[in-house]
Amino acid sequence: MWKQQIITTERGDFELFTKGSGQPLCVTHLYSEFNKNGNLFANIFTKSATVYLVNLRGCGNSSPQSEDYTLGMDDAVKDLEAIRKSLSIEKWIFAGHSTGGMLALKYATQFPESLVKIIAGGLCASSDYMKDKGSIYCSQNPNNTRLLEILSILKDTTSTLDQRRAVGKEWSLMSLYNEDTYDEMLRRPNSGKTVPARLDYFSYEELPTYDIRAALTDVYVEALIYSGRYDAQCPHHFSKEAAELMPNATMTTFEYSNHFPFIEEEKEFERFVQDEVFS
Repeated sequence: MWKQQIITTERGDFELFTKGSGQPLCVTHLYSEFNKNGNLFANIFTKSATVYLVNLRGCGNSSPQSEDYTLGMDDAVKDLEAIRKSLSIEKWIFAGHSTGGMLALKYATQFPESLVKIIAGGLCASSDYMKDKGSIYCSQNPNNTRLLEILSILKDTTSTLDQRRAVGKEWSLMSLYNEDTYDEMLRRPNSGKTVPARLDYFSYEELPTYDIRAALTDVYVEALIYSGRYDAQCPHHFSKEAAELMPNATMTTFEYSNHFPFIEEEKEFERFVQDEVFS
């Protein structure tokens, strides 16, 4: 189990969960809430680092949105900076997947001096993936109609736990190269439920104008970018684009993965982490 902490900062209180030993490494996702079960992505880094799994504003027991602080990316990275300072950490590694990976890119553009490096995957540097037929978020993708129904159920406060679990499984299966991997996911302790308010803020307030491609060309932080070859959420070429824009980035492709290479090709992903992140 992960150890829970409430950290008081100049920007409010934040809940985080800690596990592992070694250099400090922060993990979060833009609209997920974590608990003592930790997270399958974050867990991989605990073998070589002290991992801080953060509940962002509005998640778990962290401070809510207010007149001064929003649920957006800009405030998220400022909150992460406040957490880092309260923990008396000079620099840390930041790792994020999917919208957590997008947040990693944003963090690197705003506070590069606070980062040793970033590990970011399954991401896009702009909202263009919403227009790509290869993404389930595109209206022209065959899975999009059902996906919108799934998201509606997840955001509906009247939906039952069984309903949420069932549609959550559907969403996951759309994003797996090998559907048998889903059973493996369920066998392990995990957390990361969707927080509707944060998802809505991202979808309707930030995503329409999200585009940090120009800023990435001036980011010299070491960036380890990765993607599954068959990513159905953020198609592979978007992660590749981000890596090509960043002067000090490398791109790693997992050839037998969809959106979750850290589960679908776990051994290969662990090797990537050990060889590229902690070598």
